Amino acid sequence: MSSTPVGGRLDGLTNGSADWSGLRVVVTGLGVSGFAAADALHERGAHVVAVDGGDPETNTRLGERARILDILGVDVRLGPEHVAGMPQGHAADLVVTSPGWRPDQPLLVEAAAAGVPVWGEVELAWRMRAAVGPAPWLTITGTNGKTTTVTMLAEMLRAAGLRATAAGNVGTPILEAVLHPEPYDVIAVELSSYQLHWSDSLAPHASACLNVAPDHVDWHGSFEEYAAAKGKVYANTKVACVYNVQDPATERLVMEAEVQEGCRAIGFTLGMPALSMVGVVDDILADRAFVEERKTSAAELATLDDVRGSAATLAPHNLANALAAAALARAYGVPPAAVRDGLRAFRPEPHRIADCGEVDGVRYVDDSKATNPHAALASLLSFEHVVWVAGGLLKGADVDELVREAAPRLRAVVLLGADRATLAEALTRHAPDVPVVDVSSTDTGAMDVVVEHAAGLARSGDVVLLAPAAASMDMFTDYGARGDAFAAAVARRASDGATGSGRTDPTDPQGDQA
Repeated sequence: MSSTPVGGRLDGLTNGSADWSGLRVVVTGLGVSGFAAADALHERGAHVVAVDGGDPETNTRLGERARILDILGVDVRLGPEHVAGMPQGHAADLVVTSPGWRPDQPLLVEAAAAGVPVWGEVELAWRMRAAVGPAPWLTITGTNGKTTTVTMLAEMLRAAGLRATAAGNVGTPILEAVLHPEPYDVIAVELSSYQLHWSDSLAPHASACLNVAPDHVDWHGSFEEYAAAKGKVYANTKVACVYNVQDPATERLVMEAEVQEGCRAIGFTLGMPALSMVGVVDDILADRAFVEERKTSAAELATLDDVRGSAATLAPHNLANALAAAALARAYGVPPAAVRDGLRAFRPEPHRIADCGEVDGVRYVDDSKATNPHAALASLLSFEHVVWVAGGLLKGADVDELVREAAPRLRAVVLLGADRATLAEALTRHAPDVPVVDVSSTDTGAMDVVVEHAAGLARSGDVVLLAPAAASMDMFTDYGARGDAFAAAVARRASDGATGSGRTDPTDPQGDQA
C-alpha cells in the first residue's frame, strides 16, 4: 500500500501555515498518537472521524480519550464494527493511522483501493511543523537501542544549550513536540519500523539506523520489507546518514537511500575509527568525521567512564548507542564538551540492563526490554558467566543463532512463558551440556520460582540475567511489569537472607529440569 499523497490539496499541506479546514480525515486508533492526531486536526478545522476497535468499558484510557474528543466535537466511533471498513456516511480525503495498524487491516485496505492516501502520525507531524524556522529533526531507528540512543542524544543537545526534546516512539508524541507553544530548537526523534512505513516526506537533518535484525516480520510480511522500512529513515537526509560499521546491513541501507546533495555517510564503530567515522581509541570516544583535519587527527568526545556512569558494567551495545548519538549530535554542530556532558547526565530508562542487587555473590540484572533475540544476545554478550532467564512470546522469531552465540557464556538457563519449548529445543541443539530448568507456572508467584531456581544454579561471581528474547504479554501486561516482577522477586530473596547453600529441587513440579 502506498502512503504517498496523490496530488490535489494534500500536496499543499507541507507546513504549519497550511489550510486544513474542511479536510475530511479518518483517524484510526485512539492510542497516544491517534488521540494527538485527532485533536490537532480538529483544532485546525478538519472534519475528523476517529475509530478504534477497543471497548471503553474494559480500556479506561480509551474511554477517557474518546470522551475528551467527543466533548471537543470529534465524531468518535468505538467497537470492532467501526474498524471493519471505512466509516459509513463519511467520504474521506485522508486516513491518518496509528503505527500499530498493519497495512492489511481491512479499513486501510479499503482506503488504498479507493485511492485515499494513508499517513502515519509522524508524516502528519512533519507536515504540521512551524511555517517559519521549524525545528530540525535528528531521526533514529534500529531493531534495538533506539530509546537509549535518542535519550542520550537529547541530553547532548541540551548540554549544548539547545532547547531540545526526545519524541516520537518514546515519551512525547511527535505531534505534541512540533506543535509545542514554546518551539524547540531541535528534536531527537525515535522512529519504529511501523512509523517509517507510513512516512514518506520526512527530510531529517541527520539520521541513523543502529542495527537491523529480524523482528516484527508478522507486521511487515517479510524481513526484507521490515529492513526496507528501517531504511526509510535515511531518505532525504540533509547532512549525515549514520550507520553501524559492525552491521553491514545498515551501510547498505545508506548506499541505497536517496539523500540530499552533500549528505555524508558516517560510521560508528567499537574499534579504531577510520576516516569519516566515530569510534574508540584506547578508552576515548573519538571523532574522525566532524573535524577539519580528520585525515590526520581526531577530536576527543568522552571517555568510557563517561558512558559507563554508575553502572557496574559497560555493555558493548550501550557504547555503540553512545557513539551513534555522538555522531548525530556532531552532525548538528554540538561541541565535544557537550557530548561528554550529555553522556554524564544520561540516565538509562528502566529495564535496560538494570542492576537489581547482589545476593550471596550473585548479581541480578533486569533487561526485560530485550524482547527479541538480537537484543537478548547483545545483553548476554555483556557478561562472562550467566544464568539466563528467558522466554515469553517469540512471535515466530528464530532463536538458533542466539543460543549458538551465547552458549559459551551460559552457566544455566531458566525458561518461562508460552514459547519456552522453542528455546529449550534450541538449547538442546546448540548447548546440550547447559542445565535447563522449565518453569511451567504462570501465576503471580512464577517469578519467585524462576529466581529461586536461578539462584540455585548460579555460582559466586555469576550474573542472573533476565533477557527474555521474547515479548511479555503471555504472562505480563508489558515488559516493564515483567521486569518489576523479577526485581521484586530478587528483593524478596535478599530480604529473606538467602545463603545460596540450597539448590532448588529438580523434581519440583513448577520447575522441571530439561
